[in-house]
Amino acid sequence: MRKGEQTKAAIIDVAVALASVDGLEGLTIARIAERMSMSKSGVFAHFGSREDLQIEVVREYHRRFEEEVFMPAIREKRGLPRLLRLFDNWVMRVTQEIDSGCIYISGAVEYDEREGPVRDELTKSVKTWLSALVKAVQQSVELRQLRSDTDPKQLVFEMHGLILALHHDARFLKQRASVERAKKGFERLIASYMAQ
Repeated sequence: MRKGEQTKAAIIDVAVALASVDGLEGLTIARIAERMSMSKSGVFAHFGSREDLQIEVVREYHRRFEEEVFMPAIREKRGLPRLLRLFDNWVMRVTQEIDSGCIYISGAVEYDEREGPVRDELTKSVKTWLSALVKAVQQSVELRQLRSDTDPKQLVFEMHGLILALHHDARFLKQRASVERAKKGFERLIASYMAQ
């Protein structure tokens, strides 16, 4: 990478870390400049606006999420092995974010009533991930590992609910058993959908 690209990547890295803790709306050019030991104009020169920076942060967060959660699971066999690994990786990611936060979850709160490009990028990222899960469930049904009457979107909705509960209880309520509860909930959920 050229020096300008390296600087921009470093700015985005700092911005992702800040947004994970303070939310996308908590991102300011001034705070990033302070963290980077740069002038505000130096930071601003790499982005057309604060909104452009927020969109880049969402894209980078999604890229990292895919790299850590989705890509390792693709190596598993299609169907249930892949679906199980996707959920395990997702739980691992949430566990790593207990001290900081999840941009998807905090972003949903910040932008649930707000229209615009940042919300659009967030919803696109989340929908991409949920679609990958739906596909893994569909493959599990096609391979007769899950019941033929399984509604993939319903199962993914229930999986997502477990993750949201895990995030809430681990981060907000500081309950140590949250990860184990989420895993047990998922085992019970999958068992209820298993083909006989």
